[in-house]
Amino acid sequence: MPTDLVTGGDAVDVAAFVAKCAKAPDSKASVVDAGCTQGGAITGNDPKALFTAAGCSGCHTFSKAGSTGTVGPNLDQVHPTLQKAVTQITNGGAVMPAFKGKLTSPQIQALAKFVSGG
Repeated sequence: MPTDLVTGGDAVDVAAFVAKCAKAPDSKASVVDAGCTQGGAITGNDPKALFTAAGCSGCHTFSKAGSTGTVGPNLDQVHPTLQKAVTQITNGGAVMPAFKGKLTSPQIQALAKFVSGG
């Protein structure tokens, strides 16, 4: 593998993704929960179903979704604004992957409203 293929924040994102996807078979988190959708299309606009299908529950604690992830911020405590949620879901950041191109704009809006309470 070439050196410096992935660096900085991208390297952290890749490492977190691989670590979540490589969980032991007896782990509570599934491949889908970890955001490893294996290239499958995410369909529908039901926000709770999107939260699970997009892998949010593998990283975030959010009581409305019944999730207890520990990698990302606890959404029960953070309470992002609608705009912040849209931006974060669309573009990603830190260890969170970007969902632009993986979710449709209406799906991103539905998910952002769900996590922001808006």
